[in-house]
Amino acid sequence: MANLINIKKGLQIPLLGASEEILRGKVTSEFVRICPEDFHGITPKLAVKVDDRVKAGNTLFYSKDHPEIFFASPVSGVVTEVVRGEKRRILNIVIKADSEIEYEDFGIKNVSSLSSEEVKQSILEAGIWFLIKQRPYDVVAVPGKQPRDIFVTGFDTAPLAPSYDLMLEGQEADLQTGLDALAKLTSGKVYLSISTKTKSKALRDAKNVVITEFNGPHPAGNVGVQINHIKPVNRGEVVWTLNAMDVALIGRLFNRGRVDLTRTVTLCGSEVKQTGYYKMLIGTELSSIFNGNVTEGISLRYISGNPLTGRKIAKDGVLRAYDSQVTVIPEGDDVHEAFGWASLSPKRYSSGGTYLKFNKKYRLDARLLGGPRAIIVSNEYDKVFPMDIFPEQLIKATLAFNIDKMEQLGIYEVAPEDFALCEFVDTSKLEIQRIIRTGLDLLRNEME
Repeated sequence: MANLINIKKGLQIPLLGASEEILRGKVTSEFVRICPEDFHGITPKLAVKVDDRVKAGNTLFYSKDHPEIFFASPVSGVVTEVVRGEKRRILNIVIKADSEIEYEDFGIKNVSSLSSEEVKQSILEAGIWFLIKQRPYDVVAVPGKQPRDIFVTGFDTAPLAPSYDLMLEGQEADLQTGLDALAKLTSGKVYLSISTKTKSKALRDAKNVVITEFNGPHPAGNVGVQINHIKPVNRGEVVWTLNAMDVALIGRLFNRGRVDLTRTVTLCGSEVKQTGYYKMLIGTELSSIFNGNVTEGISLRYISGNPLTGRKIAKDGVLRAYDSQVTVIPEGDDVHEAFGWASLSPKRYSSGGTYLKFNKKYRLDARLLGGPRAIIVSNEYDKVFPMDIFPEQLIKATLAFNIDKMEQLGIYEVAPEDFALCEFVDTSKLEIQRIIRTGLDLLRNEME
């Protein structure tokens, strides 16, 4: 029987717009855009040029510092554009997709008969190593570093989060193959975390892993919280992290011999008329699921990901590489309220005691509702931060870039997403996720 860990600290934000658990079909687009900035810690070097023809699984770019890390094209077609920003930074690689995808053949392989090095090389050569991240620093894993353990999260507790039970339907064999492959990559253990609400037999009956059940509010589904409660990361140690969907993508490579980066994605949010789940490749343009399906006449915030940690995108934006959720909420920049924050409207929501709480879902927008100010020491972070870490002190040490204090306070086991709720409840209106991200990047540059 799996160990059970109860998470008491946290916050389940009662947002309106949860998705119906209905699969509504497949979404394709004429053009697919891959954004190298999705892959943190990577400096991209192009492997293709405009007018080159690629198959699904062919390399689009690779890592400058680790040239063995390739990044695969999700579709076959012709490279039509490489969009660059300041200092010629690559923003997007645009591919005009074929109507029928042609796949590079990597060969079907039996994971049980492969060595650790053969499994690693198979994932690297197929260009999907980016699915594996590492702590410390929350970046794409470095293949040359041996992980102490590997942690897989099998549920999500973020606002309007998708159901892993539904998304993994039909992928049970791929998930187990992926877990078997990961077990070959570490001399330690593969830890699989599931929720007490998880129904998927593929997760509950998974083999070759140590299963731990979690119960509690967000951020119980964050892999960082799970690591902290199961086996924390100490200085000098490296662990790798994935979610169950990405594990299934790895398993798909070995079972089918090709790179198929199709995700099951939930469309949700208070401004979506018809929510549901769609199958689509990463990089797919999302305008077709927005057209005629969102509130009209107001300013909207389109998000690839969840409202706390996702990226703001345009209406014709694309599904980013790690996301299985697309959210639409009001922007709020066209809202003018009498009395502002002092309003006693029942539409107002507060995690604290500012407003009366009602047992209902709220239509929250993207406004900051306040201005930046000095850090107010009020213990508000601790109430939503269920890790054995002092969040206020760590944030201050990170702002000061005091490396010794950062190490002592647990910087090696956190990621920006672990501070998303702190940012939500913060009366100081600090960009805490950006602060932690900047601190991790500076620390990595200093230590490696």
